[in-house]
Amino acid sequence: MTMEIVMKNRLNQMLIALLLGICCFAPQGLQAAEIQHSFFVAGPDFTGIVGEDGKPKWDSGRAGARDGWVLPNGNVLIAWGDIVREFTPQKEVVFEYKLNPANKEIGTAQRLANGNTLVTELGGKPRLLEVKADGKIAVEVALQPETDNGHMQTRMARKLANGNYLVPHLLAFKVKEYTPEGKVVSSFPTDMEALGGRAAK
Repeated sequence: MTMEIVMKNRLNQMLIALLLGICCFAPQGLQAAEIQHSFFVAGPDFTGIVGEDGKPKWDSGRAGARDGWVLPNGNVLIAWGDIVREFTPQKEVVFEYKLNPANKEIGTAQRLANGNTLVTELGGKPRLLEVKADGKIAVEVALQPETDNGHMQTRMARKLANGNYLVPHLLAFKVKEYTPEGKVVSSFPTDMEALGGRAAK
């Protein structure tokens, strides 16, 4: 081992020791302050944002949401059973998609990188949609749940980086991966013994 390598190793050891000393033995006053966050709630009694103090900070005015997000621009995207809306912090509605009368419920809202909004409709014609900002449908994928019970067909589908979609099917106890053409290319069970089996639901 050359002297240069020995010196580099010793220098690295000293830097590590110094960093450990700063991280592990710094006086109490120098440690990071307690981290707190506000968060979005889509609940049966409240749909909105809870502040860092644990109190409601923004209320959508309607409970019982199915899915929702606080978007990077500060707006809030929310799916209820019959409608998807995007609100500004001042509660101005800047995007809206209403449930097609052929179906019974909406189960998903996700803003995608391309600006579209992912929506799932449940019922007689279960489907996954990408809806443009102007309300027009850009993509429609027929879903294949194992039940006619619209309420139990799916929830919270998500688009993957590869362009496909992950869709949970509740009564099938599976999550299926669909292509934009509607082909199921993979699936995995959700009733695995490691998760408590089917009895755990």
